[in-house]
Amino acid sequence: MIAPINNIIPFSNVDGPGNRTSIFFQGCPFQCLYCHNPETINICNNCGVCVDHCPVNALEFINDKVVWNKKKCISCDTCIKVCPHLSSPKITYMSVDQVFEEILKYRQFIKGITTSGGECMVYADFLTELFEKCVNIGLDCLLDSNGHYDFKKYEKLLKYSSGVMLDVKAMDKDFHRYVTKMPNENVINNLLYLQSINKLFEVRTVVLPNNKEHNENTINKLSEILNSDISVKLIKYRPFGVRKEGIDKIGNSITSDEEVNRLFNIAKSKGLKNVVII
Repeated sequence: MIAPINNIIPFSNVDGPGNRTSIFFQGCPFQCLYCHNPETINICNNCGVCVDHCPVNALEFINDKVVWNKKKCISCDTCIKVCPHLSSPKITYMSVDQVFEEILKYRQFIKGITTSGGECMVYADFLTELFEKCVNIGLDCLLDSNGHYDFKKYEKLLKYSSGVMLDVKAMDKDFHRYVTKMPNENVINNLLYLQSINKLFEVRTVVLPNNKEHNENTINKLSEILNSDISVKLIKYRPFGVRKEGIDKIGNSITSDEEVNRLFNIAKSKGLKNVVII
């Protein structure tokens, strides 16, 4: 098995407990308006637009495919900025063993790994094999997921996973489709299922700057569903890296402290004990 890897961050302390290696997969079924790394949404379609824009000729068109020369690349992200397809040519296709070998370099310094994206669950079979290898050497494994794929179908993967950090974009189905272009039925079903089997590590939701009604509806609904001790992270919307369509519809300002504090107080008043603003 191979999978397209967008990036591997050797050490991260924001993707779960302790020091972790974070693996970012390419590809996502959602097209969130406020996605701050929209270049992870689609697989490169080899249109070639990026090739002529690379200032150091790190991209070539070979046999009708865009080929990235990692040694030449200066990480200026020009290719990502000019891509019309919400993609990136800077992808490495790796096997489970290759990813595992990379993780082994940091084994002595990390508590575990976190897989993200894009949406890592696109590659659930790959993750199952990788997680089994990691668990066997004493590393714990977390999934950072948007909840689009039905976790009930992935019993073996969940067996090797310490839990899921679940993104909840919106509880209202119409607003969720507006924000992501996809339905949220599976997200809500996964929320309930993962909590029922003690695999819901935390819930993350973005607090938008100009959508108080949506923000409050999401927090109220989460408060009704979640056990009081489940970790909830309220994430300020930040426009950095958001594409033009998102800026036009969501705004160009960071969510105010006043709004996130308002949501924090609502969540606490509804009985949620473990609420964090980031």
